Amino acid sequence: MTEDFYSEIKTSTGAFKWYCAGEWLESTSAKTVAVLNPSTRQKEFEVQEVDSAFAAAKEAQKAWAKTPLCERAEVLHRVAAVMREHAQPIADCLVKEIAKPRKDSLSEVIRSADLIDYTAEEGLRSLGQGELLNSDSFPGQTRNKLCLVSKVPLGVVLAIPPFNYPVNLAVSKLAPALMAGNAVVLKPPSQGAAAGVHMVQCFAAAGLPKGLVNMVTGKGSEIGDYLTQHAGVDCISFTGGDTGVSIARKAGMVPLQMELGGKDACIICSDADIGLAAKAVIKGGFSYSGQRCTAVKLVLVHKDVADDLVAKVAAGVAKLRVGAPEDDADITPVVSESSANFIEGLVEDARHKGAKFLTPYKREGNLIWPTLLDDVTPEMRIAWEEPFGPVLPIVRVDTVQQAIDHCNASKFGLQGCVFTQDINQAIAISDAMETGTVQINAAPARGPDHFPFQGFRESGIGSQGIRNSLAMMVKTKSTVINLNQPSYAMG
Repeated sequence: MTEDFYSEIKTSTGAFKWYCAGEWLESTSAKTVAVLNPSTRQKEFEVQEVDSAFAAAKEAQKAWAKTPLCERAEVLHRVAAVMREHAQPIADCLVKEIAKPRKDSLSEVIRSADLIDYTAEEGLRSLGQGELLNSDSFPGQTRNKLCLVSKVPLGVVLAIPPFNYPVNLAVSKLAPALMAGNAVVLKPPSQGAAAGVHMVQCFAAAGLPKGLVNMVTGKGSEIGDYLTQHAGVDCISFTGGDTGVSIARKAGMVPLQMELGGKDACIICSDADIGLAAKAVIKGGFSYSGQRCTAVKLVLVHKDVADDLVAKVAAGVAKLRVGAPEDDADITPVVSESSANFIEGLVEDARHKGAKFLTPYKREGNLIWPTLLDDVTPEMRIAWEEPFGPVLPIVRVDTVQQAIDHCNASKFGLQGCVFTQDINQAIAISDAMETGTVQINAAPARGPDHFPFQGFRESGIGSQGIRNSLAMMVKTKSTVINLNQPSYAMG
């Protein structure tokens, strides 16, 4: 029974335990962190706050690094199978913790299992390839040296996923790290920690050697610096916002893989298919209430087609259902009261500076109705800042170059999209946009999970996607064989 499967992850008081060296433990500090339901703003779960689990990870990693790739892959395939079998309770946590619609919550868990399976297979191919170099290819050298180039694990990876995809973006770090021979210390987001606990139980139940995955919970404001600057950290994989910039400044020589904020711009040219563009803007801007790094966060539309686009988008937004995640509403409460307050501040700044409201702004607690703003100007905060909520600004531009310039003036550069029926123009605009990924005639999207995914400027460091993450989780080692060259008698 799935209920019995997850029974050991809670304390007698109902708080979720932390996971270290293959055991579910109670915190010695006895501290807990309340996880509030965004819909009700009442406590839904409690998670424990702990010190560290790096010693267990470092010890377990030594043996794991010597484990054959095929055996690592077998373990990951078992994890994926267990996760599919016990997916629903993880999905239920997502509904209650982060107000993600029910169907999307289950989809995230299944997508995560698929990612684990793919990582195991890709790891067998990419990590199993080495290189042999001969010294005589360099001028002045003879064939007296052979260089064997191999990939070896980094050691212990600190994985920190965000609240909006606490399962998928956790396994996108865990699976490559483990397949590459590393151990992991996972710090789930406070809002999303219960789902993280359930997910880690799948790794434990699949027979992963003890100590390879350890999970600590607690407030990032209290334990974040301790974790990210711990001497046992050999790599940090982080997904989040401005906190990542602070981590990068303090991390020193530790390899970093970071996906930070985004202000994903949608450029709509005068020759675009406006019906297609409008549908993409609605889906891209308001899915999961805009709480996605790849959400459309700014529309830059050519003035010649702006009226047509605005009318179509406004009509579509009016049809979005607002309500509870349990009812699979299109717009559900944002994750916290502080997030709702920040979004409201951006909206009121735009109102004060003359933005046109195509939909009325309405808020009840953490629930914000979809808000569409027209005639947005560069003087407004919403033109530059990331709301991470169901608010979409529209800027009318005179030229495509004006749209490109606005995009490139942003401190962010995660994703963007271009709508035009001229493929030559599409490629030219993509080349000009200083953005990690540009989608042509579609809204921004992270997946499929094996595609490269990266940000420019303050949107990130390094590249993700399964193969890129596997490459990030190893370092190159050279073994040079020095040969004694015999002298051969001729004739």
